Amino acid sequence: MNSAFSATSSATHLVLIPSYNPGESVFATVVSARAQWSPVWVVVDGSTDGTAQRLQALARDDKGLRVIVLPENQGKGAAVLHGIELAAAEGYTHVLTMDSDGQHPAELIPDFMARSLAAPCAMVLGRPVFDASAPALRVGGRKISNGFANVITFWAGIGDSLYGFRVYPISPLANVMRGNRWMRRFDFDPEAAVRLCWRGVVPLNVSAPVKYLTLDEGGVSHFNYLRDNILLTWMYTRLILTALLRLPAMLWRKLPGLSMRSPDKA
Repeated sequence: MNSAFSATSSATHLVLIPSYNPGESVFATVVSARAQWSPVWVVVDGSTDGTAQRLQALARDDKGLRVIVLPENQGKGAAVLHGIELAAAEGYTHVLTMDSDGQHPAELIPDFMARSLAAPCAMVLGRPVFDASAPALRVGGRKISNGFANVITFWAGIGDSLYGFRVYPISPLANVMRGNRWMRRFDFDPEAAVRLCWRGVVPLNVSAPVKYLTLDEGGVSHFNYLRDNILLTWMYTRLILTALLRLPAMLWRKLPGLSMRSPDKA
């Protein structure tokens, strides 16, 4: 399988794909990611759809692919934390996270990684460009999330709080997550962006398309509108209260010469 790829290899940056019962779409996602980058790690988060075994079979023939299987479903954030702790132990410094369901543009992996390599202390955040497949309810909901994220970071420059196609510096992300009992499920992406901004990690925003696949196209979503919107509401309640306590420090950073805001990248 290795001979089919001319992917860029890195000893510091890897692609990390958390995966839970993704169906057939995960295999196209992994192949597309491997065509662009090495290594690619998949963290199978307690899947029961048989994809873990098939991914492991792929990895046996591909040294650039690693599959980590968790025995029980713990949530996206928990899968990412497990992956970055293993990555840090092996000397990696950054991870690009992407969903397993085919929504994210694998062809942009090299560009996102290049921007991270040029600014290793920053996080590179995908800023989604929607097409007609995007559900209006989801698009509207993320506008609310983005508004909260920018207010509680005092407009630090988060272009999109929910889009999971991102490059994170591992050390600050791991530190944030180890000191926080939350950020283990769908609250991971927005809370990670907010808390890293609070730690002074500059967001660099890069436009990227997002594709919402229909059921006929193999689309799978585990987002529960009631359960996960309650989770996100609780998350922002906690973050707003924390932001009030951090307000003096955030105002200090906004003083001339100390600003942590960075211009958006196209």
